[in-house]
Amino acid sequence: MGLQCCLGGLKLVSSIPTSSYSSSILRPKTLTLALLHRHQPSPTLPFPFIVRAVSSPAIQTTPSSLPDEKVVKPQWKESIDFKWIRDNKAAMAANIENRNSSANLELVLELYWKMLTVQKEVELLRAERNVVANKMKGKLEPAERQKLIEEGKNIKEGLVSLEEDLLKLTDELQQEAQRIPNISHPDVPVGGEDCSVVRKMVGSPQVFGFPIKDHLQLGKDLDLIDFDAAAEVSGSKFYYLKNAAVLLEMALVNWTIAQVMRRGFTPLTTPEIVRSSIVEKCGFQPRGENTQVYSIEGSDQCLIGTAEIPVGGIHMDSILAETSLPLKYVALSHCFRTEAGAAGTATRGLYRVHQFSKVEMLILCRPEESNFYHEELIRIEEDLFSFLGFHFKILDMASGDLGAPAYRKFDVEA
Repeated sequence: MGLQCCLGGLKLVSSIPTSSYSSSILRPKTLTLALLHRHQPSPTLPFPFIVRAVSSPAIQTTPSSLPDEKVVKPQWKESIDFKWIRDNKAAMAANIENRNSSANLELVLELYWKMLTVQKEVELLRAERNVVANKMKGKLEPAERQKLIEEGKNIKEGLVSLEEDLLKLTDELQQEAQRIPNISHPDVPVGGEDCSVVRKMVGSPQVFGFPIKDHLQLGKDLDLIDFDAAAEVSGSKFYYLKNAAVLLEMALVNWTIAQVMRRGFTPLTTPEIVRSSIVEKCGFQPRGENTQVYSIEGSDQCLIGTAEIPVGGIHMDSILAETSLPLKYVALSHCFRTEAGAAGTATRGLYRVHQFSKVEMLILCRPEESNFYHEELIRIEEDLFSFLGFHFKILDMASGDLGAPAYRKFDVEA
């Protein structure tokens, strides 16, 4: 109950270098941050990536089957290396399949080819327009000048039409490409959730000399949780915590933050409403199909599903001195998730709820230190669980359960 609110899994979310460098550009003594991820990629990765800014494709999207005139522009555009995607088609296709992603690689490549074709046509017409403009500067007979005027007019009309097509293609390409998931760590198990690998098991299940009750029954017997009243007030999968459960959650949150602060983390409480573009830059899809994000109608804002979103944006578009790294944050927030597509999974009780509290750890570091600090986060969670006397396991999550932005993810389950 309370523990679920403050202790969770860890994921390594690498940025994906492109023709420029994705979310961070290293310079002598400074670090430029345009997008922020929980971690940056290791320089020893087997191949470069596409820029994945943080679970999932990231765009304000409508289904790609919409009529052409209704194509929606992404709110934010990733710097995607389409040439690299084209040249590594087989690896990309395999990763999309392994991640159980709905991304349409063939459509992305088709749109990319069309965009290049139209782009060349636009460049040719612009060159012809310049030639005509230069000829007009000279001394000409009236008939010849009129002929050039007509030619220029035709070129302009054709160019306007082609430029409109190019803009439309570019937006559609961006929309589809931002659905492509991050590349996975080479050691990530391939498959669905049941293919996840137990990395470590700590302790043994406690044996009781009496019939045990689950948290739902205990919550009812001890008057700790009220789902019925919350369902009337807010709908299904909401709940009231009551009595000792409230104090337990507050105590666990306070204790967890205090423990993590001792490891050098700066505590934060965060905004719980953010701009859609920030959600996209963190790799989530605020308005896609089966989105986990609550969007606020009539605005460009969303409710956060995790504190990593507002914390990830705290240094966006900033230049930080390398000597200031790593930056370590521990953030408390409420989290809101639609849990779309969760039917059939373990959803009974305080699982897959629409609102909960969570303490989030996030480290901004140099790319080459990413794996080191990911291991540090795992050790911290392991220490917290061990101190509380839990029997738990650490899972190396399979590719199909990573979420689109994650490079690697570990879950700690008690």
